[in-house]
Formats: sequence, structure tokens, C-alpha cells
Amino acid sequence: MSATPHQPTVTEREARQVAEAAREQDWRKPSFAKELFLGRFRLDLIHPHPMPADEDAQRGEEFLAKLRDFCETEIDSARIEREARIPDETVNGLKELGALGMKIDTKYGGLGLTQVYYNKALALVGSANPALGALLSAHQSIGVPQPLKLFGTQEQKDTYLPRCARTDISAFLLTEPDVGSDPARLATTAVPDGDDYVLDGVKLWTTNGVVADLLVVMARVPKSEGHKGGITAFVVEAGSEGITVENRNAFMGLRGLENGVTRFHQVRVPAANRIGPEGAGLKIALTTLNTGRLSLPAMCVGAGKWCLKIAREWSAAREQWGKPVAFHEAVGAKISFIAATTFALEAVVDLSSQMADENRNDIRIEAALAKLYGSEMGWLMADELVQIRGGRGFETAESLAARGERAVPAEQILRDLRINRIFEGSTEIMHLLIAREAVDAHLSVAGDLIDPDKSLSDKAKAGANAGVFYAKWLPKLVAGQGQIPGAYGEFRREVDLSPHLRYVERGARKLARSTFYAMSRWQGRMETKQGFLGRIVDIGAELFAMSAACVRAELLRKEGDHGREAYQLADAFCRQSRIRVEELFGRLWSNTDDLDRKVVEGVLSGTYAWLEEGVIDPSGEGPWIADATLGAAKRENVHRPIR
Repeated sequence: MSATPHQPTVTEREARQVAEAAREQDWRKPSFAKELFLGRFRLDLIHPHPMPADEDAQRGEEFLAKLRDFCETEIDSARIEREARIPDETVNGLKELGALGMKIDTKYGGLGLTQVYYNKALALVGSANPALGALLSAHQSIGVPQPLKLFGTQEQKDTYLPRCARTDISAFLLTEPDVGSDPARLATTAVPDGDDYVLDGVKLWTTNGVVADLLVVMARVPKSEGHKGGITAFVVEAGSEGITVENRNAFMGLRGLENGVTRFHQVRVPAANRIGPEGAGLKIALTTLNTGRLSLPAMCVGAGKWCLKIAREWSAAREQWGKPVAFHEAVGAKISFIAATTFALEAVVDLSSQMADENRNDIRIEAALAKLYGSEMGWLMADELVQIRGGRGFETAESLAARGERAVPAEQILRDLRINRIFEGSTEIMHLLIAREAVDAHLSVAGDLIDPDKSLSDKAKAGANAGVFYAKWLPKLVAGQGQIPGAYGEFRREVDLSPHLRYVERGARKLARSTFYAMSRWQGRMETKQGFLGRIVDIGAELFAMSAACVRAELLRKEGDHGREAYQLADAFCRQSRIRVEELFGRLWSNTDDLDRKVVEGVLSGTYAWLEEGVIDPSGEGPWIADATLGAAKRENVHRPIR
């Protein structure tokens, strides 16, 4: 599709350069996941499992108790689903509880919870109603509080954080009708005018945007004298003149979500509301997401726990052929998958969150892996629950209740969880983002070798640097602890987890060798091998999850809290995970990627159009992408702040 008149037209290379410039370039702190992709299994970075301070744990547990009482008595999930709207009194109740300020420091009126307890709170609220979890997450994980905490001036923090902690809902506005994960084409502009910027543009899928009081808006500042320009972040009052919420969007799930289309027309924003310098907007967004992404897998943990509860209760009560369906192997395998995966996913989220709180490690890859793995596994667990429930899994809770059965919203959780594979970076984008970080060490020493724009002297220098790096690195991939019987013996109990950790160590080295071989084989074309890169990342995610599961099991054993059972669940998960890893390793080199590309070319050229004959397309009329031409709003403003 051609760009609209106001939309920047960029080449693929220019788009990549914009994304690359927004990356956090340096690794100042150790990273377990980064080391894993390099073939180094640094168990010491995650074991013994880091723990929250007693004061943080006490404050967190006290709030969780209050929040649980509120969720059980004040949240009517069936009503939210029925009316497709969260009642104002529910939102106001959460405000009074302080839930808007869970991650905001106490000196600004917030609760000052750690990432660990913030995520536990989201899991709890999200289990009561996922749309409420999304509201709180969008407000605090990517909305105004987090970017101001990391990049805001003291004046901005003093002005806005107290409001965000108690009364004002915030939203994050980046996506546009024709701009998703390619921000180089961002069309919303912020033109300097004296002490202000003037914003014009249209933003799509603005979660919380319909009810928001404050917005974080990403807009392009034109380069001019005295202005560096580039994509820049602003705090904007949602009630400003010229802002119109043109539509409240409706979705297959999260029916209470206040998500809309927001138009900016000649909206004046004081320069004091700019977050960070001009051109730093994407870096701010990506840095915010480093920990912000943990909110989605946290809610997937909550969903997994609920799926397990329903599967257990239903499968014990439902009998077929003389015994409960749980004891039929086909159903039992699904229950085992849900239980083991829930344990591992909670291990991944808690470990990543505690590392974020301690700030000793760089967790950008861990958080991204948690989001990727959590969203994919959460969806699979919900799908298995629907299958276990059979026809009742496909039936709505309201219909079940109407005919006298327990109102179990299994089909709803399937619909609600589906968006997590798209939210805050789709699975496909997460694969590319993580893959880029995973090969960063290689590109740092050998990137110029495969860059067509580099001179021969640059390539020669890169070749020398690469030779030194690989001469030291490659020999270390030949042998390791994973080949020593008895290694990781501290994980050998009644159930022995040490073989799984040895497998992870061997798997990490094999993963690194595979990556090196692929870079040697494809060189500059490596970035186009998205199928291969996706499998590399998926293997890393499984190895990370296995590591986290074993470390969590040992933690619970030491605490005397279900240690034996935790070891059993970790063992089950690792055995299931290893089967997936072996399949992924096989598919690195045995796949249909090349054939798939040829088929796609045929589909798009119309070669297979005959295959589409014999059906009716019930789609309505209209363009594939809505017109986002700049100008004044022509539709009614549906913005409705909650008071």
C-alpha cells in the first residue's frame, strides 16, 4: 500500500537503521539469557534464586490480601463480559485501594511495590477479569509512570506521578493505522512553535485511551535549526483542545477494554512535557518495555493457575467409561502439560521480576523471552482446557448458568488470552527482537564483514577482530559441565533434576554452534531467515524456562514449601520441554522455509487464486487500512474520564 501524503516513505534499510538506533547498545551488566545464547550456561547468575527483602515482601503481601478481598467482593466479571464495560465504581474502588500506584514510589503517593509483587497483583486481578488486568498494566507498565520514572525530570515526576498514583489513568500511544512494528514510518508530527510543540496525527489501538487522563504520545519532530528532531515522547493531557477519541474499539476478547482511536489536531503541548531529548522516543519506549513486558506473562501465570484449577475439578467430577476423565491418558496428558507449564512459567516470571528488582543483571532478553513464552504457552493451556471441557468449553458461562450448570468461562479465557500473542510486540516481532540481541556479540565483532556498505579496510579490520574473538570462543563450545556425570549434583534429590541442567548446558553450546554456522553460511542474508531465527529463539526460551523451573524447585525445597512436589513438576516440565527442544533443533535444518517462500510468491501473484473459489466472503466494504489524513475530527468525541 502506498503511503498517505503525510506519511514518511522509507526503505527497508532505513527502517532497520531506525530500529537499530533505538536499541540499547551496551551491555553494562551480566545477562543470563545473553550468555545462554552464546553457549555459556551461567547458572551462578540465577542460583541460588534471588529473594525479595523482608520489608518488600511484607508490604507486598499486605496489599495482595486487600486486593484479593476486593477482587472477590467487588469485581463482577460476568457483568463486565455482558456489558462490555468495566463499571466506573469498580475502577474507582481500585483507585481508592491504590492499585493505580502499585509501581509508583511512596514519596509520590504510590504503594512502592516491587516488580515481583506488582506482577503477583496483576495475576490476581487478571484472573478476576483480564480486562481489568490490562487496564492496570497499560497504565503502569507502559503508560506515564514508567517512562517518567526512568527518564522524566524531577519537575515532571512531582507533577504527574501523584496524579497517576491515585486518580489519573494513563495510556501509551505509539501505533498508527498504517504503522505497527515499523516506527520509521511514524506519521504523527510534533512541530516546535515557541515554547510549545503542535501535535497532529492519528493513533490506533490506544489501550486505556478512551478513559485516560494522561497520555504518553510518540510523535516525529521535524529536524530544524535548534531541533535535533526524530521520534520523541511527550506527556499530554488527554482533555487538551484538539484531541478527539473517535472510536471505542471492540474485540473478540477483553470486552471491557477501553481501547480506541485518538486524533490530534493542532494540539499544543508545552516543551516542558517532553520526556527526554528529541529523538529519544523509541529508546524510551523500548527501555520502558524491558520490564514492562513482564506484566503480560504475569497475567498468563494467573490464567494457567485458573486453567489448572478448573481442569482438576472438572476432570475429577466428569466420568466416562467407568472412571474420571482425568485418568484417561489422552486427557491426563493435557492436565500434566497445564500443571507443569504453569509451574515453569511462574518460575520464569518470578525469577525475571526479582532480577529486575535487584538491578544486578540486564534482563532485557529475559523479559522478552518471558513475554514470548508466556503468551504462547498461556494460549496453549487455555486451548487445552477448552478441549478438556469438551462442548462445555465452547459454551459461554452465561449459557451454562442458564441451563443450571456451573458458569465456567473457559471460552472467554481463550478469547481473552489470544491478544497476548500480539500485544506489546507480536510473537513474530519478539522472535526478531530477541534474535537481534542474541547475535549482538557476533555483530559487534563481525558485523562490518557482512555489511555491503562498509569499505574493504573496514571489512579487513572486522575480519581481524572476528578472528581473535572466534579463536577464543569456538573452542569453549566443544565441551562443558553438561558432559560431566554428576555435575549440578546439588539438584539431585528424590527426583533428580541434575540431568536436565546438564542438558541445558549442552543445549546452550549446541545453540551457539548452530547460530555461528548459520551466520557463516548466510552472512548478510541471516536477517532474512526469520524461520531459522524464530526457532533459535524458541530453543533459548525453552532452555531458560527449564533453568528457571529447576532453580525454583530447589528454592521451594530449601524453604520447605512443597519442595518434593516442586521437584516433580520441574522434572515433568523439563522432560516435556526437552522433547520440544529436540524437535526445534531438527527443524533448524530440516524445514520447508524455502518452499514456503515460493508458495507465498504464488499466492500473492494470483497463481493459486482458483483455490479460493466456491466460498462467499462475508466481509464488509471499505479500505483495508482506515484513512488517517491529518485534520480536524469529523466524529463525536467518545472520551470519558472516570471520576
